[in-house]
Amino acid sequence: MFDLTGKVALVTGASRGIGEAIARTLAGQGAHVIVSSRKIDDCRVVAEKIREEGGDASAFACHIGDMDQIAAIFEHIRGAHGRIDILVNNAATNPYFGPILDTDPGAFQKTVDVNIRGYFFMSVQAGRMMKEQDGGTIVNVASINGVSPGIGQAIYSITKAAVINMTKAFAKECGRDKIRVNALLPGLTETKFASALTTNEEILKRVLTTLPLGRTAQPIEMAGAVLYLASDASSYTTGSCITVDGGALI
Repeated sequence: MFDLTGKVALVTGASRGIGEAIARTLAGQGAHVIVSSRKIDDCRVVAEKIREEGGDASAFACHIGDMDQIAAIFEHIRGAHGRIDILVNNAATNPYFGPILDTDPGAFQKTVDVNIRGYFFMSVQAGRMMKEQDGGTIVNVASINGVSPGIGQAIYSITKAAVINMTKAFAKECGRDKIRVNALLPGLTETKFASALTTNEEILKRVLTTLPLGRTAQPIEMAGAVLYLASDASSYTTGSCITVDGGALI
């Protein structure tokens, strides 16, 4: 049920962290993975790792905050592969960490452009191709912050709440086209993206006391849930949010 042989998968934000772990896992199950992030050199490094592991991968740069780049990557996919079976919206940004009342308008707009508008129009482009080819699956990487906002992470948390609702909206409207749309809600994971939290001893100590498992996650621990959602193992699952958080939301 987890076999992805012959599938074409696009993973955004795949040059490191959770995105890289997802890309390598999907490739390990037979998918051709298009490794995407803002910097092509970083994408090529991950694609090469996948090929060294016996998988199939290519690299293509895309900043999902840029509408022209979104259009360009799907034009490339249509020309190079003629289809897309799996989209993993993982790329995200969180340029501001601090009090909600001090939120900078520029940081606010950047976060919205990437985390909401980017996810939305990546899903629109993928969904249109999937509809033409009789189906596909989209996985949005949201966050537990979309359920319970993080202190000092207001706008990021708000955008991730939007991603959760966006997931349900696409699932409700696209199901008849055989397009399944689900979300992963990671907890605190050891990545560069989360380093403002994981490298702050005071914050980390406070967070760990609230976790039943008593530790942070490794990126690879997020990949199994995405593999389930991307594969036929979840053929009757749409509009769902899978929480992988060490028990944080209990």
